[in-house]
Amino acid sequence: MMNRREFARNSAMAAAFIATGSLNSFSAAGKLPQRELKKGVMWGSIAMGKTILEKFKFAKDAGFDGVEVMSHLNRAEVLKAIEVTGLPVASVCGELHWKYLLSDPDPVIREQGVTALKVCLQDASAYNTDTVLLVPGRVSDTVTYDECWMRSTEEIKKALPLAEKLQVKIGIENVWNNFLLSPMEAATYVDQFKSPMVGFYFDCGNILAYGWPEQWIKILGRRLARVHIKEFSKKLAGEQGNRAGFGVKLQEGDVNWAAVMKALDDVNYHGWTTIEQPGGETPEGLADLCNRLKNIQRS
Repeated sequence: MMNRREFARNSAMAAAFIATGSLNSFSAAGKLPQRELKKGVMWGSIAMGKTILEKFKFAKDAGFDGVEVMSHLNRAEVLKAIEVTGLPVASVCGELHWKYLLSDPDPVIREQGVTALKVCLQDASAYNTDTVLLVPGRVSDTVTYDECWMRSTEEIKKALPLAEKLQVKIGIENVWNNFLLSPMEAATYVDQFKSPMVGFYFDCGNILAYGWPEQWIKILGRRLARVHIKEFSKKLAGEQGNRAGFGVKLQEGDVNWAAVMKALDDVNYHGWTTIEQPGGETPEGLADLCNRLKNIQRS
């Protein structure tokens, strides 16, 4: 297990990023290449359909290019939905990472978390997609910051050989877990694995409670595996609490989408931008989400 000295050394590496030019910007001089971003929708945003196939059909009819599914679904049904609709799986979101946190003090819980992560990786491979979403842990009054870092690091390493074998990337998501609270720290966390199969699954809305997405994108650069498109209202959050900040339509909150798109251009990100947003309770609502995503991509 990583000791506290190693933890401190890894954390200190972030301070050298700007000075050493380790920030990864892929923008070329002159004209930027044409933006190539796919339109994905997260499973929970498709608030219709009783079967996997029905959800895929709703996503296709709304105009999306693919679906981010949850892990631990019936694989045969997912594969059938892919075949029938022609929609690919954009990525796989871990179903059990909050239940079995990799930072939990109980080694049995952590072992269950690793097992769940491996299933997630296998799901992704079966669906011919190359990224899974993982919440690595949570800092609390019973789990200190360094414990969260060390435990989650060691547990992810146990799943890394499978990720490398399957060529499926583990995307670390920024969530409200009191962990990885700066982009340079997040970059250091990813880099410590020394593997292209660990990256960052960046959520534009989650970050607005304590940062600016365009700044994170610039620093994360090549580490970006996927991007979640989500809106956030600082006004609602200030009046009613942070979670109320998500109660606003896409493009009607405080995310500076033009700055986000420019930042993605600057780091040469070409891939999935996936909606994680309420509003998909009706076919019209889901289509509206897709149209708003198109507008954002044109920002």
